[in-house]
Amino acid sequence: MKITTLIVRILIGLLLLFASGSFFLKLVPEPVTTGDFKAFQVGLVASTYLMPLAKAIEMICGLSYVSGRYVTLANIMVFPITLNILMINFFMSPENLPIGVFVFLGNLFLIYRYWDNYKSLFKAQ
Repeated sequence: MKITTLIVRILIGLLLLFASGSFFLKLVPEPVTTGDFKAFQVGLVASTYLMPLAKAIEMICGLSYVSGRYVTLANIMVFPITLNILMINFFMSPENLPIGVFVFLGNLFLIYRYWDNYKSLFKAQ
């Protein structure tokens, strides 16, 4: 199980680093979007802060996953982003759904593997 955790953690970390790095460094041209997804994307870009914030969190969490440090914190920080990736792909861009499913399930798997670190958060005191 340790090897599986290591593989999933590094793969997701590299994926997050690639996505955030290509956003900030403009390595990959913007994909052509249509319909509802285009309207949604225009709204995200118009907010001016939301995409850079999400990509910065992705970069921090990607570095955490690859280095293996602060993974418990990174799991919590990136969870809302992976959930949004899944929902956006499910409702607006189903052709990219496998990537969204992989990232979301990988995040859930890592939360499960590090569950002992979260137990104290759920104790009623």
